[in-house]
Amino acid sequence: MKISGRTAALALSVATVGLPLTSHADDEAALAQKGSYIAILGDCAACHTSPDGPPFSGGLGLNSPLGKIYATNITPDKKTGIGNWSFEDFERLMRHGIRKDGSTVYPAMPYPSYAHMSDNDLHALYAYLMHSVVPVEQINKVADIRWPFSIKWPLSIWRMVFVPKITPSSDNSSEIERGRYLVEGPGHCGSCHTPRNFAMAEKALDDSDQRYLSGGFVIDNWVAPSLRSDTFDGLEAWSAADIATFLKKGRDQHGATFGAMNGVVIHSTSQMTDDDLSAIGKYLKTLKTPTNAKNVSFTYNPTIAHELASGKLPTHGAALYVDRCAACHRPDGRGYPDVFPELAGNPVLQSANASSVAHLILNGGRLPALKTAPSSLVMGPYRDILDDQDIADLTNFVQSAWGNRGGKITADDVAKLRKETKWETLKGGSPETTPEITQ
Repeated sequence: MKISGRTAALALSVATVGLPLTSHADDEAALAQKGSYIAILGDCAACHTSPDGPPFSGGLGLNSPLGKIYATNITPDKKTGIGNWSFEDFERLMRHGIRKDGSTVYPAMPYPSYAHMSDNDLHALYAYLMHSVVPVEQINKVADIRWPFSIKWPLSIWRMVFVPKITPSSDNSSEIERGRYLVEGPGHCGSCHTPRNFAMAEKALDDSDQRYLSGGFVIDNWVAPSLRSDTFDGLEAWSAADIATFLKKGRDQHGATFGAMNGVVIHSTSQMTDDDLSAIGKYLKTLKTPTNAKNVSFTYNPTIAHELASGKLPTHGAALYVDRCAACHRPDGRGYPDVFPELAGNPVLQSANASSVAHLILNGGRLPALKTAPSSLVMGPYRDILDDQDIADLTNFVQSAWGNRGGKITADDVAKLRKETKWETLKGGSPETTPEITQ
């Protein structure tokens, strides 16, 4: 077949024009693919996906001391999502907490942490949300915040007072620096594990301050423990490899995930690369706290274990423990690694605030089934079996047995906890009800 010079020239020009278009599309696809992993690092789905809703369509209620805040729709729907947002709009929200309409978001959105994120990671996350997430038309719910805290304009003042200008980071020059970036930035670990001040602002936003990741903040009646390495209620006994295993499987020889942390493990850490988990573990082990009279290493005390083994029940709480708990957690409190958590020396049981333990006894818990650890183990709720005094006695026993030095709780505290929580929290983190992002 004879091809004219004009036809050949036209074909060449079309091919030449098509090359950069194809290359640009490939670049966008690669950027969006990277962004899917950034969304995992940032745990975006845990807040922006309700249990029965489409991914990233919002609607999940987040309890705060001021009332309930609902996560927003971040799908690319142009009516109710972020479909009309430019990258500049997106970057301003992520780093400064300012929406496209100029309003400031509630600090439940961890923008003080996301401000650490690199430009490359933000561009990738934006590309993923805009090009890979299915748009969903779902109107955002109005926050259930009591007046006068429902007035939003003071949030801009709060932002100016409590959120310093943070220089974005992308330092991956070493494994430790990569871990620091993941923890301080996309992982926003400080949002839960750093104590808050009177205005509910984090007392520290990076490891230049020893209050950073020192624990104590209460979320939905769960107390976030310290992630620092040598505190009595922290991770002194954990190696970097232990931390990585816990984040990957939701369990290790020291403990198991529960409560709010279930969603973090399901949506985020269980899907991270082994290299990133190792970096996080090694970075956390660099965080130290000065030793003082209240901050000493856990020392196992076998006295109560001997008493229980010989049939002595010194307190009502001890009797309840033998009857309800010892079969799984053992009379010596050592539990069974990777199955039933160790109670002796468990950081959660050293906290001055005993709410997490009482919450677990009251409402039960579920160890989520993951691809990395497929068994789903359940601790049943005791709210319909034990009264408030029983739960207080049992809590106080495990908080003080085997050398534990945790705080106490009263029956009145348990009664309040009973009103504020529901047994349905047993379902929290269930892979059957929580959508999972895949890489």
